[in-house]
Amino acid sequence: MKTIIAACSQNLSGSRASIQTALRTLLAVPWPSQRDVRAALQLLAVLQWLLSFLLLGTVSLLLLIYLLFTSLWLIPVLYLAWIIFDWDTPEKGGRRLPCLRRWTVWKHFRDYFPVKLVKTHDLSPSHNYIIGSHPHGILCVGAFCNFITGSTGFEELFPGIHSFLTTLAGNFRLPLFREYLMSGGLCPVTRRAIGYLLSQKGTGNAVAIVIGGAAESLSCRPGVTTLILKNRKGFVRMALRHGAFLVPSFSFGENDLFRQVVFEEGSWMRSIQRRFQKMMGFAPCLFYGRGLTSGRSRGFLPYARPITTVVGEPVAVPKVENPSRELVDRYHELYICALLKLFNENKTKYGLSESDELHIL
Repeated sequence: MKTIIAACSQNLSGSRASIQTALRTLLAVPWPSQRDVRAALQLLAVLQWLLSFLLLGTVSLLLLIYLLFTSLWLIPVLYLAWIIFDWDTPEKGGRRLPCLRRWTVWKHFRDYFPVKLVKTHDLSPSHNYIIGSHPHGILCVGAFCNFITGSTGFEELFPGIHSFLTTLAGNFRLPLFREYLMSGGLCPVTRRAIGYLLSQKGTGNAVAIVIGGAAESLSCRPGVTTLILKNRKGFVRMALRHGAFLVPSFSFGENDLFRQVVFEEGSWMRSIQRRFQKMMGFAPCLFYGRGLTSGRSRGFLPYARPITTVVGEPVAVPKVENPSRELVDRYHELYICALLKLFNENKTKYGLSESDELHIL
């Protein structure tokens, strides 16, 4: 009996020693610093944004199709009925949710790069505006962060102005994804949707349009400042019809977020990209960024590069119900001059050299 008790006592002593050793080892491990925690939150914020835009629509569609063949079939049927009933809402201003625009995660998203908004001139709430957003980049990070989230203080810098951002109309046909887009203030890049915002919601509305679109994204790469704009005049015609002032904006650093495999004009891969763009509205780009665990590895997350979006001087536009081609060309030229002025006055402040030029195709 004494032998058993002695053995048990020895085992308990050994266990206590092991526990104490484990605790000492645990306490010796350095806890994450506030900087490490902030970096992790910023990375997660960018990850959720990227996955939402790339996968939410497709995953939601596949999920609803799957539910049709289960005992929960009533859910997709009711949601389909809702979409039919709600079909025109995206083109009638959508459903903005201020709480989503002020979501704390967008501050972490902003700080990851970081993104900064710079004001050069006032915008009067007594007018409506079309803001031309340049360049497109791969995923329009600058336009999204500044005109959709409240993280960079757009409404504080431009009091009385409500910003909207346009995107492909096809995105609003995807279940759940359409609700997500509308809640942030996104609307289809269609004449009807833009016309509604500029004529049916009073004044003080600013509709941001990424004018270069998918065609511009195909040439996106670091150090290149080429815009597709010379033959893009529809936004000028819309501005004239509604008397909306034209405002140029440029996001310095937008093209530095990803690395892209750029195929030369005339190659069979560029031909495939062009055809896909015409059919689907967007171009399939072969790009990569940083990995999830390390900034030196390759992955699909954008590199942490500063983005500075500078909003320029508005070009006053008269209201003309049926503008002539000559009038459209005139104000299109005035807009290009304002954009070039904005670029040249700010390029050396935000990472470019004096010799860098803005090429407009």
